[in-house]
Parts: sequence; structure tokens; C-alpha cells
Amino acid sequence: MEPTWDAARIELHRVPADDPRVAPLHRGLTEEYLARYGPSAHDEMSRSTRDEFAPPHGGFLVLTLDGETVAGGGFRRHDAGTAELKRIWTHPHRRRLGLARRVLAEIEQAARRLGYRRLYLTTGPRQPEASVLYGSVGYRRVACPPAPDDGRLALCFEKTL
Repeated sequence: MEPTWDAARIELHRVPADDPRVAPLHRGLTEEYLARYGPSAHDEMSRSTRDEFAPPHGGFLVLTLDGETVAGGGFRRHDAGTAELKRIWTHPHRRRLGLARRVLAEIEQAARRLGYRRLYLTTGPRQPEASVLYGSVGYRRVACPPAPDDGRLALCFEKTL
């Protein structure tokens, strides 16, 4: 049975990256990355520190429904005019309801308020739905920096604000 929801009951929370409401997002992303990419998922999830997502250069947000974290993501400084999106996630049972689009729109607004003029992100080749989402909301593929020696592949996107 498909879960039901009411968009008016979705609450937006701007939170520190270590807020307890972010924990389900981190668990969900780790599980998904492990399933798609194997043990290197732990490396990816430990690359960023909570301080990278803190103001004045970054931010983090979650969407909750009846107290449950259903989507979220963050951004951090990439360079003086560019924010990098990270940890964009929607609960598997809440996908295809527009929540990821809302997360992206909220992050874009927050980045714009901090003076960023461009957004950048990477996703993996085993996440085709993410590539489709980003393309559908105006992100365009760009060349990625050289791949690290560990063989990780990435797809890179950007959007001008």
C-alpha cells in the first residue's frame, strides 16, 4: 500500500548537520550507497564535517512529516561564488512526491541569500534517478575534476542562480 500524505503537513527545518533529525537521512543515504557502491559508501559519508554545512558558508535542512524525517540535504562552500550540494535524500517510501524538488528549491534560495551565484554537485553513475532529477530542474552536466586514485566515478552538475 502506498503511503498517504498531505503536503500541508510537511514541515521545513533549517538545522545543524548534527541535529537528530538529520540522522535518518545519514542512515538512509549510507544504506543506499552501500547497496549501490559497496563498502566505499562509508568513505563518502565521512568525507564532510558538520562545520562545512554551518553558516555563514553553508546550511542543512530537513523536511518532516508527523515528526519523521522524509527528505533533506545540505550545501557548503565550494569556492567564493559557488555552493556545493551534498546529502540530497528522500525516504524511499516518500519518493516521487516532489519532496526532492522542494529540498533543492529551498537550498537554492538559502544559497542565493548567502550570495552564491552558482551551485555545483556530484552524483554517482549508479544513481540515474538523481541525474534525471537534477536535469529536470535546470542543472546541466559539466566536466568533473580528475577522478581520485581510488577509482570513484562521478557525474558533475552545475546551475547558475
